[in-house]
Amino acid sequence: MSAFDALGELWNATGISGLGWREIVMITVGLVLIYLAIAKRFEPLLLLPIGFGGILANVPFVGIAEAEGFIGQIYGFGVETGLFPLFIFMGVGALTDFGPLLANPRTALLGAAAQFGIFATLLGAIGLGRLPQVGFSLADAAAIGIVGGADGPTAIFLASRLSPDLLGSIAVAAYSYMALVPIIQPPIVRALTTHAERSIRMEQLRDVPKAERILFPIVVVGICILFLPSATPLIGALMFGNLIRESGVTDRLAKAAQNELMNIVTIMLGLSVGSRLSGDRFLTLETLGILVLGLIAFGVGTASGVLLAKVMNRFSRRPINPVIGAAGVSAVPMAARVANTIGREADAENHLLMHAMGPNVAGVIGSAVAAGVLLAVVPLFG
Repeated sequence: MSAFDALGELWNATGISGLGWREIVMITVGLVLIYLAIAKRFEPLLLLPIGFGGILANVPFVGIAEAEGFIGQIYGFGVETGLFPLFIFMGVGALTDFGPLLANPRTALLGAAAQFGIFATLLGAIGLGRLPQVGFSLADAAAIGIVGGADGPTAIFLASRLSPDLLGSIAVAAYSYMALVPIIQPPIVRALTTHAERSIRMEQLRDVPKAERILFPIVVVGICILFLPSATPLIGALMFGNLIRESGVTDRLAKAAQNELMNIVTIMLGLSVGSRLSGDRFLTLETLGILVLGLIAFGVGTASGVLLAKVMNRFSRRPINPVIGAAGVSAVPMAARVANTIGREADAENHLLMHAMGPNVAGVIGSAVAAGVLLAVVPLFG
């Protein structure tokens, strides 16, 4: 072998020779996500592993995100099977205090209203599917629509069953919008409310007794079993996590679900979602369409919750700050924190966090119910 040939082979073995414009673009996207996580603190637990996973997915030649690569194997085990979303829901249940929802049950309506984004996007995806370059089926449209709930685990769970081919793009869209709640929601809320409405103070919530807290997850699972069995995996995992929290006799299990389980699964899920940011998978018309539809869905869901709160305020003796309607999307507790921040901008002494947690946790249940409805209905028309 001549020296020239040896140099040629050495060059071909370098990453530089295998980097195309797609890989460079997606590595840049990964670096931006890491920047947002570290410098801006936009949900670092999500964005940092997603961004780093996106960088690793675009490393030439080694196939880290392929089926035999280490992230590809994690993706196949936990994302394609739908196991990671169930583990996440278990941990979310163990972390969640449903007390604000039980203390003010009418906020469940705000969580339900925020799910309009899911069905609005379903219709949009069906319309987009008429384009020959895209060709979304009804199952694809349903899986894309769930992005509107801003609930990454639910989006992954539904897509793994209805539209496995779009699973990566849907997961990236769902987690991206979850992480960008502090950027997307405030302009929508401010556009739909007045300063006076954002300044409304709400009554202090009642104390919820322990028996009521324990009965709640059991009753919810019972209702789910009777009326919507297809949603039971998600609802069941969520309510089991909450029951071990509220029972008072399984502190070790509750702490393990809140900490070790959530932390491990978050790392693996973040890297897995990031692995779908490879240039050949992500920079396609389908993926860009999913991102646009997901953004529209998230906006519609946010606006629906705010507008319903304004309507309810006209008929309620107890005032409702419409800002908390934006927390009806499922991004817990991000959306509730954003609602509290917007409220305090209008009145520094107005504390809305616990009030916003009512529609926020209702939104988690609502998105899981919406997923169950789609799982039950879509195959009938497939």
